[in-house]
Amino acid sequence: MSKTSPSASELKNITRLKILMIIGYALIIIFSIGIVSLLAVRKTDSVLKNKVAAMASSLNLQMKLNMDSYLQRMETVGTLVFAYDEIYTYDATDQSNDEFEALSTEKDISDKLYSLCIMENFVDFGIVYRNNHTVGKISNGTSYLFGENLFRDMESKITKKRTSDGWFTGYNNDFKRIYYVKRLNDNSLLILSFYASELESVFDNPETLDDLDVRLTDSSYNIIYSSAKKEVGESLPYDIRARITYKSSATFMDNQYLITVNSCEDDWFVICSIPTQIILKEKNEMRYYIYMIAGLASLLAVLIGIELSIRLTEPVKRSFSYLDIKSQMDQLTGILNKKAFEDYTAHRLANASPDDALAMVLVDLDNFKGVNDNLGHAVGDQVLAKIGSILRGVFSPEDFIGRIGGDEFCVFVHNFPKDSDRREFVTAKCEEICSAFRNNYTGKDGKYKVSGSIGVAMFPGSGNSFEELYKASDTALYYSKKHGKDTYNFYDPSMSHGEEYK
Repeated sequence: MSKTSPSASELKNITRLKILMIIGYALIIIFSIGIVSLLAVRKTDSVLKNKVAAMASSLNLQMKLNMDSYLQRMETVGTLVFAYDEIYTYDATDQSNDEFEALSTEKDISDKLYSLCIMENFVDFGIVYRNNHTVGKISNGTSYLFGENLFRDMESKITKKRTSDGWFTGYNNDFKRIYYVKRLNDNSLLILSFYASELESVFDNPETLDDLDVRLTDSSYNIIYSSAKKEVGESLPYDIRARITYKSSATFMDNQYLITVNSCEDDWFVICSIPTQIILKEKNEMRYYIYMIAGLASLLAVLIGIELSIRLTEPVKRSFSYLDIKSQMDQLTGILNKKAFEDYTAHRLANASPDDALAMVLVDLDNFKGVNDNLGHAVGDQVLAKIGSILRGVFSPEDFIGRIGGDEFCVFVHNFPKDSDRREFVTAKCEEICSAFRNNYTGKDGKYKVSGSIGVAMFPGSGNSFEELYKASDTALYYSKKHGKDTYNFYDPSMSHGEEYK
């Protein structure tokens, strides 16, 4: 009679085989998850380092541009003094001056200086003469710091011969103030200064990278501004300085630091640094959990590992998203900055077919300089922000809208209604822009009106690349400038560029 059920030894062998199979499968899972986890950690290291390096570099460049813009704005305020003849022609050292007339003239000069600097947080905004006589706002701190050498030492800080001006700080190791000096005539200098702490608005650091150290140094690597305020006036730490000496624009990363550097006005440097271990801190903390769960050798371990990987990368993704958006947007108007606009548009054109409905609309503000000169840069900034709002309201969210110059805007239209006449559609948008501008008056009495001159280039008739379309729309824009402003024109090959009308 044949057996119909397994014996006890066979059951034991089957159980043993099952256990061996489970152990083998578990070992395979453990080994597989271990290898995958190791590769994932290494890949995360590489991707994280590259991404953070790229984002830190973009952030540093934006801070450099902000710093240049800030200093240029201060210089512009200083240049406004040349609008008044008596400011740069009066000489307090002239022995032939009538005492009464001199007092009257100096009072008039002081009043004009105060009116020019009222919108800015200047510590000093005044004039010093060769005999150390001063007019305007010269603080006690500055007078005490320079003493009898005020004119002589200020004059020695004029480093730019072409413009007869210069920036400096750190006089007698005092880094609290940043000075700008500009020659008015042989015997007088304009002095402008502000506290270095004012630069906090320039070096705005995202909360997600609050461990990033941001510094501004002079050409000798003395710290003018630091997010760690106690460092101001000290030399840049040697281990950072050694990595970026003789570099004007670079990104450097090793096992100790991620460092980015960009030079700005007067050979000053914007330097951002963060220890590498801080960048990888969260990942290193999670690595233990990844390996521990890998040791469980089960499918659940794989799912948990995926969840942990997601949790690991979420803080970094938030940082990347914030920095990516900030590096692409013009902070004043809320639209794309020049580089982002050019990149997006060029990429779209590179993938366009001849049948695609595309157009470039270039807008340049008319009479904007009058707003800045008469109402101040704060009002000018409000006007620019309003223009950004107008353009966002006129065009579709899918269209690319960018600020590509001080008062120059560009729109790349690629969201045309189905079966619409392209030229008529763009014409309607241009009419809408001009109408919105005509209703936009600036100033308390509304006497300043900023209009827009517009040039339009159609794809592919006016060009196939970003450069070709921009050149065509620029030509049409200046044709509009030439023919009365506050209007728009479509590019035609018969148009001349008219650069002289800019």
